Amino acid sequence: MPEQTATTIVTSIHAPRLKARAWICDIWGVLHNGVAAFQPAVDACTKFRADGGYVILVTNAPRPADGVIKQLAGLGVTPKAYDRVLTSGDVTREILHSWGAQPTLHIGPERDLTLFDDLAITLTDATRAERILCSGLFDDTTETAENYRETLQMLAARSVSMLCANPDIKVDRGGRIIYCAGAVAQLYEEMGGKVAYAGKPYSPIYDAARQMIADIAGRTIEATDILAIGDGVHTDIPGGLAHGMRTVYVASAIYLHEPMTPPALEKLFPDRNQRPQFAMEALA
Repeated sequence: MPEQTATTIVTSIHAPRLKARAWICDIWGVLHNGVAAFQPAVDACTKFRADGGYVILVTNAPRPADGVIKQLAGLGVTPKAYDRVLTSGDVTREILHSWGAQPTLHIGPERDLTLFDDLAITLTDATRAERILCSGLFDDTTETAENYRETLQMLAARSVSMLCANPDIKVDRGGRIIYCAGAVAQLYEEMGGKVAYAGKPYSPIYDAARQMIADIAGRTIEATDILAIGDGVHTDIPGGLAHGMRTVYVASAIYLHEPMTPPALEKLFPDRNQRPQFAMEALA
């Protein structure tokens, strides 16, 4: 991978230098904030598709795509803005299927139980679990990973492995920062626990996204002709770069706490090899 000496700040995703055949675009933080859609971003995706491009929305949401599509509609993201939706939950279900009936502890809200639909997995408590599936916090409005320390210590002592269904550490929900499954997984790793991840920036979800693009286009689209767009400093950008795509960082209050300038971006991405090629205040 060539060294990125600087990130170019752009105001339009349709600038000639960003020309591409397909986008792999993040959802939360780029198309909406969990409360309402960002209309300029929706319009940008819609225009790109109208001009012949392909848009795959790829999210670390720890539930199947059907639920995310319903959420998008409720927030005002029109189906004209995307071709397909791929979630970390979709990848997670493929992995869970391989587990068979192993007793599994689920750490996460009740809404994520759809991950287990039609699977033979037996759900159990922390004392009997042979596997852990972490999809989030039981109550992300009040809890942090620290609420799980005692349980995680007990599981780590038994060398129980964890699958993290959402590698995101935290997200911005309508101006409020909330913690995700990645925060719990990070704490578990600090304790010596073994963790596997289903979503960005890891290969399974990018391989699936590229296959979706090929299915729609009727041919393989080279990675260099795909833009990876997102606000995740530790997910979207390194994931896109690792898979040979050009990347566009969209500013997020989670990580960027000052105006977007070249020095600010260099501070945000100190490793030259992990810098996005482009950055925007918002997808538009």
